[in-house]
Amino acid sequence: MVVCDRELKISGRFVRIARLDGEKFRFVDDPKPILESLKQSHARVDIFTFIQRLSDTKPRFTYPMEWDNLAAISVSSFENWWTKQIGFKARNKAKQAEKKGVVIREVPFSEGFVQGIWKIYNECPIRQGRRFPHYGKDFETVYREAATYLDSSVFIGAFIEERLIGFVKLLVDENAVQAGLLNIVSLISERDKAPTNALVAAAVKACARRSIPFLTYSNFSYGSKQRDTLSDFKERNAFQRVEVPRYHVPLTMTGQAALRLGLHRRLSERVPESLAMRLREVRESWYKRRFPNFNESA
Repeated sequence: MVVCDRELKISGRFVRIARLDGEKFRFVDDPKPILESLKQSHARVDIFTFIQRLSDTKPRFTYPMEWDNLAAISVSSFENWWTKQIGFKARNKAKQAEKKGVVIREVPFSEGFVQGIWKIYNECPIRQGRRFPHYGKDFETVYREAATYLDSSVFIGAFIEERLIGFVKLLVDENAVQAGLLNIVSLISERDKAPTNALVAAAVKACARRSIPFLTYSNFSYGSKQRDTLSDFKERNAFQRVEVPRYHVPLTMTGQAALRLGLHRRLSERVPESLAMRLREVRESWYKRRFPNFNESA
């Protein structure tokens, strides 16, 4: 759905919630035109939600608000991150990649590069204890998805000789204030070479070279979920939790009721952590039995 020249995504069957496509990389500085257009639209939208930029974390609007979070690095220079911010374990891992022959470089978007991405995606159906959403996609789908936001994307590849073993798609916001790791995936079979650590270092270097002050890696935490291997990885690489305002603007009576009842939150955010932890353990155990020949990525 396109509103005010902005692409929106709508999710939910009973409570229809709209947000910017790529909302952690695209931002609304003035929501009023979008809200007015949604109210006049024939498409039913119950709630419009948006977040503020990392450079602007003080709440600026009077709409219903909750605190969300991002995993972010404040980038002043690559040297400062390398010597003062990053943990020693992550630094050693990045060094290890170079010693084992991994070459990191920015690459242009091309069919050959996407072919490498497609092979990485289809290596394993399970990553981080859950089904990997990109596994099983055909080449045309992967190409189409990788080709989004090309005018503001930076692609970085990790190579052994000329074979792609990992990649980053770095998406820069409109004001070049923050860049986000939209995708960062490596071959599990090459994890001993630590390509993912080297790719994070390359992303920090890319931001420093472009004078982009913030690098983000999605959320630092999700709902009530406690620490896991991914949050540990982020912390070792100097990502910190930064609170940002998230607004939920009801546009219909259904939207107003959903806000009062907390139905605007995902089910995973409403489940108590003790139960959610147990469900994750059951899911992981089932996947291990279902796919015994695959080791998941950390």
